Amino acid sequence: MIAVWLTGLLRRQRARVVGASAGVAVAVALIATLGSFLATSQATMTQRAVHSVAVDWQVQFTPGADVAAAARLVTATAGVRAHARVEFAKTVGLSATVAGSTQTTGPGVVLGVPSTYRNLFPNQIRTLTGAGAGVLLAQQTAANLHVAPGDTINIGRAGLPAAAVTVAGIVELPQANSLFQTVGAAPTAQPAAPPDNVVLLPETQWHKLFDPLAASRPDLLSTQIHLRRAHALPADPGSAYTTVRAAARNLEARSAGAVLVGDNLGAALDAARSDAAYAKVLFVFLGLPGAVLAALLTATVTAAGADRRRAEQTLLRARGASTPQLLGLAAAEVAAIGGVGAVAGLAVAAAVNWLAFGSPRFGSTVAAAVEWPAAATAAGMAVAAAAVLVPLRREVRARTVADARSRLDTRSMPVWARLGIDGIILGGAAVVFHATTGRGYQLVLAPEGVPAISVSYWAFAGPALLWIGAGLLTWRLADLLLGSGRPLIASALRPFAGDLAGTIASGISRARRTLVGAIVMLALAVSFAVSTATFNATYRHQAEVDAQLTNGADVTVTATAPLPAEVTSRLAAVPGVRAVEPMAHRFAYIGTDLQDLYGVRPDSITRATALQDSYFPQSTARAQMNALVTKPDSILLSAETVHDFQLRLGDHVTLRIIDASTQQPRPVTFRYAGVVTEFPTAPKDSFLVANADYLAAHTGTAAPNVYLIDTGGRDTSAAAARIRAAVGTAATVTDINAVRAEVGSSLTAVDLSGLTRIELSFALVLAVGAGALVLGLGLSDRRRIYALFSALGARSGHLRAMVFSETAVLTTFGIVAGGLTGSVLSVMLVKVLSGVFDPPPHTVAVPWAYLGATAAVTVGALVAVSAGAVVLFARHPARGLIRDQ
Repeated sequence: MIAVWLTGLLRRQRARVVGASAGVAVAVALIATLGSFLATSQATMTQRAVHSVAVDWQVQFTPGADVAAAARLVTATAGVRAHARVEFAKTVGLSATVAGSTQTTGPGVVLGVPSTYRNLFPNQIRTLTGAGAGVLLAQQTAANLHVAPGDTINIGRAGLPAAAVTVAGIVELPQANSLFQTVGAAPTAQPAAPPDNVVLLPETQWHKLFDPLAASRPDLLSTQIHLRRAHALPADPGSAYTTVRAAARNLEARSAGAVLVGDNLGAALDAARSDAAYAKVLFVFLGLPGAVLAALLTATVTAAGADRRRAEQTLLRARGASTPQLLGLAAAEVAAIGGVGAVAGLAVAAAVNWLAFGSPRFGSTVAAAVEWPAAATAAGMAVAAAAVLVPLRREVRARTVADARSRLDTRSMPVWARLGIDGIILGGAAVVFHATTGRGYQLVLAPEGVPAISVSYWAFAGPALLWIGAGLLTWRLADLLLGSGRPLIASALRPFAGDLAGTIASGISRARRTLVGAIVMLALAVSFAVSTATFNATYRHQAEVDAQLTNGADVTVTATAPLPAEVTSRLAAVPGVRAVEPMAHRFAYIGTDLQDLYGVRPDSITRATALQDSYFPQSTARAQMNALVTKPDSILLSAETVHDFQLRLGDHVTLRIIDASTQQPRPVTFRYAGVVTEFPTAPKDSFLVANADYLAAHTGTAAPNVYLIDTGGRDTSAAAARIRAAVGTAATVTDINAVRAEVGSSLTAVDLSGLTRIELSFALVLAVGAGALVLGLGLSDRRRIYALFSALGARSGHLRAMVFSETAVLTTFGIVAGGLTGSVLSVMLVKVLSGVFDPPPHTVAVPWAYLGATAAVTVGALVAVSAGAVVLFARHPARGLIRDQ
């Protein structure tokens, strides 16, 4: 019986079965593809976090510990793959005499490293010039002393004569912040800036110079063991962080307080896990609506043949079929539709993964490759069951055979419309949106050092309620327009339909419930396409803004010490350079906090870099730069600093800044003029922005050490290479191309281009499917009506006017309603997901090209379906169509 039933479905209602299977396939493909994207992104985040760390653990011995026993414990710890002992000593100062001039620095740090250190930890030290072994000076130290390889420097030792050593090479310490961290400090402690003066000595030479200091000043010496661990970690950054953190705490516990662990690997994974949480948020926000829309499309396709299905079921019941037998037939139909749709959907997902990510696999791990296809298949079967089995179960329980045989066509408003549920839902969306975008609200909360991450899924309610409420409101307005607004429809159609306008409007009004359903589906699909495309366009735009903000400009030159004034003109003469803007980067104390201080030329800084209004939340970029010009003593502070010191606009702020002549901090008074949250090359935390001329006048030097260079966005890498050749080893040159490859908003591991292609492709498919497929099925369902018109003498022109008029009403109302809903939803998504962007966008970016193409393809598909229906109705014998019904 089941085989006969399925055979009959495929022979007599092939379009319905194929359409329902296609809807299931879209849902399965979307879930599987976005799921594999999520799994791949999380694994990539973990890999990038691990590879960004030069030394996984810095294990420091506590004073009074048994160093030998503790070292054996550390090196025998499970998972340790490499280790090296590093000695630290504080020097009272360094000096050097070069060309008759003596230079002296303040206190610094001298490291003793073994000969194998650079091979074990290759990313910790980078040679700039000279030898890679022997006595090595940090780049800024060499600049402070004006020395080069081959020169001699003196290392001051507390209570002992200075020791003379010969410099073998100049090096850069890319991860100086972690190398000189205070191991064991509380996570919320104010981080200390790395020392300006650093010398690296061979292990034997270090012990010769500083072992005599151990007896008199042991407080100036310390020992660390640097470790590289095995990186067989879970793919999810949160799980990987928990694993590494637990291992570090376990080592500290087993040492009984003899060691403290500087967990650099855990810190990197800690930062990545919040990005992973945002990736999950994106999956829910951008993937779930598409899956729901595909399910609605499947239900709509199935419902298109509701009358025929009801008649068939009534006939079976009249011939003795029981409820279990009917449910069994429906279950077989569900299995067929769901199975075919799931197989097709997984095949499509594999192809999309291949095109978008270069691999057909559903994730980078075996677990992900099994879990996501299984989850997508289960979702597809649930969609098929909800579209076929649930309505049948409700039908056989609620209606008798006599009821089912009667053709009832009610025109009453649904209960939700009479109660105004759509307005209530939209009001709820507004309330939730206001609550989840208020000041201090965080969608993802990942406290530093705490294993658990909190995601406020309550924020999903705002966009979800808006989408649902907008769909219901579209239904209400469309039903009102096609019902009571029939004269308006007739007037709008008269230029195209002539005398048939009134008849067509009446026909549309009688069949409006079917047409209204198609309008709602098209509106929801268009809103999904608009909101998804706008979010992705804004995401891409902000990724570029983030790259510009991180690097500062197309090319940025950063020196460890101020460079001569003529450097600006020399850089401007490099081929490909359009503008050069010097900037001074220094440090200043405000209270006890050490913050980055940027001295800028406010009247010309925008020649080489862009300043967005969103950087200045209480004003605009132009207004704040004008304030620095008209009132040179003005200063811009972070919101955190303003809050901590309870400042008001116009208050005087006194900073302690190093004076160029005395090398001692001196107080400089500024006037608080506004808040700045982001600035080119500035760190994420608190910093200060001031007028460079005013800063120079009060500290004795105007020499900049940062140069922002504009190349017009053309041949940036080539221009950076020429600039690098011009400045040599005196400065570091970075270009935006390299930074752009590493920056993708805060989700640094997300393959944004692949994600965009996936989402926009599915959005286009859903828009076309919701319009053309639903329209085609609706026209097919009403083919008896058109056959009657044809039998009464209607010619092809009349049929064309009726079909295309219905298509025009559907297309116009659906696209307009969907566009308006999508626009509001886009703003809401960008606002709710502001934590994904770094920095948050000032406005949304609208992808007009994609939206225009989507509208054109959707309209083209609707026109093609309508033209095909006209041809079918004109050529198929009317008598056969009427008899078929």
